[in-house]
Amino acid sequence: MLPFTPHEQFVLLFLLFGLVTALVNLFTIRRFDQYPRASHWPRVSVLVPARNEELNIEACVASLLAQDYPDFEVLVLDDHSSDATPQILNRLASQDSRLRVLHGAPLPKGWLGKHWACHQLAQAAEGELFLFTDADTRHAPDMLQASVSALLAERADLVTAFPRQEVVTWGEKLIVPFMAVGILTFLPLRLARHRRWAALSVTIGQFMLFRREAYERVGGYEAVRSALVDDVYLGRRVVQSGGRWRFLDGTSHVSCRMYRDFWGAVNGFGKSIFAVFGYRVLPYLLAWTLLTIVFLEPPLALVAHWVGYPFTLFSPEAAALAIALTFILWNLAYRRFKFPHALALLYPVQAFLFLLVALRSFVQTASGTATWKDRILERPALRWL
Repeated sequence: MLPFTPHEQFVLLFLLFGLVTALVNLFTIRRFDQYPRASHWPRVSVLVPARNEELNIEACVASLLAQDYPDFEVLVLDDHSSDATPQILNRLASQDSRLRVLHGAPLPKGWLGKHWACHQLAQAAEGELFLFTDADTRHAPDMLQASVSALLAERADLVTAFPRQEVVTWGEKLIVPFMAVGILTFLPLRLARHRRWAALSVTIGQFMLFRREAYERVGGYEAVRSALVDDVYLGRRVVQSGGRWRFLDGTSHVSCRMYRDFWGAVNGFGKSIFAVFGYRVLPYLLAWTLLTIVFLEPPLALVAHWVGYPFTLFSPEAAALAIALTFILWNLAYRRFKFPHALALLYPVQAFLFLLVALRSFVQTASGTATWKDRILERPALRWL
């Protein structure tokens, strides 16, 4: 590969592999509206856990009740909210009989709060299909028609989708989009789909449409009651059980504002990044070391050359090529998942900040100091490999 050093070749080959993966994903990840309209409409139970969601819950429920779908119910569980969430839900339920409001039972030992809420919702649901979605999502009126059509056309047991992530503040813009890059670039989803490699699958908790029988077959939320990344583990259980899992682009039908500021994003991602790796220390540290080298070393090397301090591991030419490839990768991800395109120009800043979030996640998880929604998260058992 030209007159590049082995170190430069490694970084460039890694980026080329990422580019190939991204291009394959771009052409194989389908949108909801690319499927034929279903010939029948199974009853759907839309299940929404809510804890202190007074800023989001009315808009979310209103968008769900506005669905152009013949047979569905909306169940929302108020998980001991201390704000106006229960009052808002009770008012909405009095106006539409399709909305049922549940009030959460006390949290049992060994369960995480959201998982217990989702478990109770599933137990109360009547539908043939379960759609788990979050209180901070908004849904287009044809979302149910389109997603059910996709599930039936694919003969899938689980359809998950990447929503359009709304990023407003600079804190959100610099943290949230990294997840799109990670999915598009580092997960060969076609392999996960056809080879049933559960470790390569990804499931987004903001949108999980299950066949009821598949959900129950894998043990539902009871099987992942203490897993921080419940969505990822539920998806893997579906794949491992021989079920059909599909990852779709839901950006035209579902939107979500995950976090409302920088620290919200830091804490939100921080609680789950290490968990995605199954709390395996060496793979986690190796992965983030590799991403640091690939994403941060080339721009640092180029700046060093510009200011007169030659960086021996990277020539200016190799660094410039690596930066160009990285920019293409990030721009592809941002365009596909509808993030502001110009943010790709700031990828070194975003990569550095997400690296810090990953390190914080490791430290807080290992020390048992991680919290979420005013609840202390139990320290998990760590593994080296």
